[in-house]
Order: sequence, then C-alpha cells, then structure tokens
Amino acid sequence: MTAVQPKPTAHSVGETFDSLSPATDEVVGTYPVHSEEDVRAAIARARDAAEWWAGLGYDGRAERLRRWKGVITRRLPQLCQVVRDETGKRIADAQLESVLAIEHIAWAGKHARKILGKQRRATGLVMSNQSATVEYQPLGVVGVIGPWNYPVFTPLGSIVYALAAGNTVVFKPSEYTPGVGKWLVDAFNQVVPEWPVLQLITGFGETGASLVSGGVDKIAFTGSTATGKKIMAAAAETLTPVIIEAGGKDAVLVDADADLEAAADATVWGAFSNSGQTCIGIERVYVHERVHDEFVAKVVEKSKDVRAGSDAAAQYGPVTMPSQLSVIKRHIADAIERGGKALVGGVDAVGDRYVQPTVLVDVPEDSLAVQEETFGPTVTIAKVRDMDEAVEKANDTKYGLGSAVFSKSRGLELAGRLRTGMTSINAPLSFAGIASLPFGGVGDSGFGRIHGPEGLREFARPKAVARQRFTAPIALTSFSRKEKTDVLVAKLMTVLHGKR
Repeated sequence: MTAVQPKPTAHSVGETFDSLSPATDEVVGTYPVHSEEDVRAAIARARDAAEWWAGLGYDGRAERLRRWKGVITRRLPQLCQVVRDETGKRIADAQLESVLAIEHIAWAGKHARKILGKQRRATGLVMSNQSATVEYQPLGVVGVIGPWNYPVFTPLGSIVYALAAGNTVVFKPSEYTPGVGKWLVDAFNQVVPEWPVLQLITGFGETGASLVSGGVDKIAFTGSTATGKKIMAAAAETLTPVIIEAGGKDAVLVDADADLEAAADATVWGAFSNSGQTCIGIERVYVHERVHDEFVAKVVEKSKDVRAGSDAAAQYGPVTMPSQLSVIKRHIADAIERGGKALVGGVDAVGDRYVQPTVLVDVPEDSLAVQEETFGPTVTIAKVRDMDEAVEKANDTKYGLGSAVFSKSRGLELAGRLRTGMTSINAPLSFAGIASLPFGGVGDSGFGRIHGPEGLREFARPKAVARQRFTAPIALTSFSRKEKTDVLVAKLMTVLHGKR
C-alpha cells in the first residue's frame, strides 16, 4: 500500500488533519488547521509578549533557554520517538539531530550578549568630538516555517537564535511533522509559562501564507526553492524581510591524495542517511581520475551493507513525503536512459515506501540526477582529469548550499573555490554541528544565515548612536559655518587622504 499525505478532516470546532506514520499510515496525531484569523490572533499575542521577553535581557533569556535545553535533554527519548513516529527515521538519527539542536540552544544563549550587546565604534578624526556605539535590538515577532526532514534541528536553528536575540516566535512546522513542533513548543512553555513567547500554528500552505502576510517582522523559511520564491513574493507586499534556506545539490571533491576510505565512508553516509532527505546531503561526487576506480569500488562495497527499512537492522527509514518517490524514480530512470549505469540499486530500488541505495556512474552532467535536487538515497560519481575540472563541474549548478572536499594537501584551497555557503574538509557535513558557524546558501539555495554570530544578527536590527562629548572647535553642521572653515577642512582632507 502506498503511503498517503496528511489530509484535512471535518471537526466540530473547525478543520483538522491527521499526522501519519510514513512507515505504516497509522494516525499518530490530529491537529487543527489554523485559519488566517487564528494566525493573526497568535501574532497579536506574540506582539503583546514581545516587550516582556525582550525586557528579560540577555541573562534572563539565557536562563530560560538553559532550562529549555535541560527539559529537552532529560526527555530526549520521548522527543526521538515523536520524530520517528512522524518521519520514520531511526531513533539514533532522531537523537543525532536533537543533540545538535541542543548544542545550538546552549551556544545562542551563551553568546547573544557578546554578539548583540552595545559595542563602541571608532569615530574618525573629523568626528572626534563624538562617541559612537552600535547595538542590536530585537525585531519583535518572527515567523518560522519549518521542514519535515529535520523537524528538530532545522527549525530550532531559526527559533533559538530569534529567541536569544529577544524576539517572540510563531512557529509553523511542516504538516508532516506537527507533533514534533508541538512537543518542542510545549517543552518551551514549561519553562516560560508567563507569556506566549513561542507559539505553535499548524496546517498546510494556506496557514503558512497567513503567517507570511500576517504582520510579523521577519520570516525564516526552510523548504523547496519553489515555495521559497512564493514566500518572497508574498512578503514583498509588506516589505517583510525573509531568510530562505532552500534546496541543495551538494558535491564532494575527491583529490588524488585523499584518504579514499574516509571519502567513501562519508559519501555513503552523506548520500543515504535519513533516506537521502538532507538539504546538505551528498548528491554528486567528482573524483580525480588517478583514484576514481578505487574510490568507486569502495563506495559500491560500502553501499551493499546499507538497507532501508523500519526494522532495527535497517540503516535508514522510509521516504517521508510520498510524492518524492516519483521524483527519485524519474531522476534514476533519466540517468540510465542517457547512458548512466547503476552499480548499486537502480529504478527498481524505488518501492512504495522505501528507496534502497543507488550509486550511478557515467551520468551526463545535464541529466536530472546531476542538475536537479533528488532528495533521495542516490549519488552520482564522475571521473575528472584534475581538481580544476572538479571545481568547475561542482559549481555548474543553480544551487549552492553545502559541499565537501577530501584532500590531504589542497583542502583549504579547493574549499575556497567552491560556490557554496559551507564546505567541510575531510569529513561530511561537519559545519552543521559547529554552532559558531553560519549556515545558509547562495543561488537557488537561498540567502540569509542561521547559526553563529551571523544567525543572531539576522534576528535583530542594528541601532547606531552617536553622542557628542564636547563642542567641536570647527562647526561643520551649521549655517553659521564660515568660508574659512571650508578652506581649513579642504586642507585637512588633503593632508589626511590626498597622498598618491
């Protein structure tokens, strides 16, 4: 039986929808479809709570965030089970994403004051009678629209940083993972019971659209490029700023001097873990011709030990969104029809719930499997004459999210040449687990950054203040300024800046 999508049902107090297990179609929860009126009411409540939350200051907010991460940590098995119920992923994988999210909560709360607090700035000689400071003030209310593939780690990358910066948040999780969203919001409300600082709204695209147009001060969205463009268009009507973290087609470069065992292991894990449903997952590999055959052999051998399923021995679970199955199958079929070879898997690897690993070689660069985001457990491997060709091909895409380089001598150089927001060297996806590093892409992968100092600043507005310390001997901003003053200023500028 083919898995079905969450669907709305009639309810006496309004429309609801069921959240279904992608492994069994079992109903694991029922949630309201929040209307535009509901969303606007939530935003109004968040607006009322914003002054109180901002008024707690950095230390007060950090204390609440510490208590929140404590609740999550102590109840981690329960959270992981909810993630498994709604996504089908292994408990161990649910724990991994949750552990990384906890690290981000800790980092944001600890560093918000240092990053966003008042800082002195130099004034320059002409304005030396002034003191200058800048600080970052909360935006107010932030709307977060989260994805289903990493329903803990990804939305918390926006929620946590927005909260640490002093904003209240209205959070719409994916319709595939409303239970995870509710669990996180309920855990937060245990430690912040006074005001609705973090609220949950559930539903489908219409609910998300209501959030975008509802008067929030910023939208943070993670999802497909197509949906991101629609959100940008809607947000433009009210000049609401947005952060877009969209799709990816991440490449790995394997140089002639690479540790092939490590590179092959990273490729297999990065391509197949979480059923390939990872925006920064590995979808393309470009390998130096001198080590290509050996590398491919290692990948094939390791891939044979990887299996999709819901039993304890399986390495990853089902495809969460049923409509993605046809996309994966179409990409594999197109690659093979155009001369590619499936050394592992193939079209028959795509079932009605699970997709077994597929390793493709000799795939044309303009094929769907190379150019479009597959978002499934597949990977293409291509031979290149050198790393210059590898960089050129890796960059020949509309996406630019993550990437990886395996090289003992040229890792930093090659990483710097890749047109992506993040690159890991000699390890897969490591940048995502380092809370101090910004996360985001370029091109069709979106713009803006979450995580790190840049992530905190995304959810705050800079406030510049200049204060006159004493009256300047030369009045520049007055109609009483004399001609001799202008002559003196011109001479001063020549001395300071006129040298060849």
